[in-house]
Amino acid sequence: MNQLLKLENLRVSVGTDKEILKGLDLEVHPGEFHVIMGPNGSGKTTLGLTIMGHPNYKIIGGKILFEGREINKLAPDERARLGIFMAFQAPEAIEGVKIIDYLRLLLEKVKGVDRLKSHDMVIEKAKEVWFTEKELARDINLGFSGGERKRFEILQALLLDPKLVILDEPDSGVDVDSLSLISIKLHELQKQGKTILLITHYGRILQHVDPSQVQVHIIKDGKIVMHGREELVREIENKGFKKVFEECGCNE
Repeated sequence: MNQLLKLENLRVSVGTDKEILKGLDLEVHPGEFHVIMGPNGSGKTTLGLTIMGHPNYKIIGGKILFEGREINKLAPDERARLGIFMAFQAPEAIEGVKIIDYLRLLLEKVKGVDRLKSHDMVIEKAKEVWFTEKELARDINLGFSGGERKRFEILQALLLDPKLVILDEPDSGVDVDSLSLISIKLHELQKQGKTILLITHYGRILQHVDPSQVQVHIIKDGKIVMHGREELVREIENKGFKKVFEECGCNE
């Protein structure tokens, strides 16, 4: 099977000299569900933002290949057009920009959807994540709860129909009902053939995902030090990262 995403000895710094990712390797194939876990400061969010092309994260070594093409120097919008999408951990509020206007523009610029058609597409998809037409007239994330912000991120993924969906801690600050909905939508996206790269501290968001489909990777100090399946998630939740690292010799 051809690789969708391949990271080769990826090294990334923030600022002038702070190296966060220190030779990270990862292969992801179409339709797979990958979970990235690790303690705070291990490089999880840096990994997602680097793949998406955030300008604050500088690649100082290695490659990012998407469908066999090196994308190290591509801008975020170019990566989005290739089929990469990222849902952020703490999406910003944007006063004065209506949800409906933003989503229609997104469809038109990224997917080339006709302006008249884009309105109906947004309305229909919004219903799937519990947004009414009235709520779409609100400013982006202004006064939103944690669950509303994360459901809005999922709505963007549903509309853009990307090949790779990167989610940075979608379970952070989310109510139980929203978490359940997000889990179900992730399962639906994977069933449609989308590739999921989920960054999380916890395994609870995997409740609606087929455990046999999940591949787990543990990051420590900027490198992937462990690989496993659902049982690795349970082990971490039961013992904590520190104990698991001690047992695997990852602290040496």
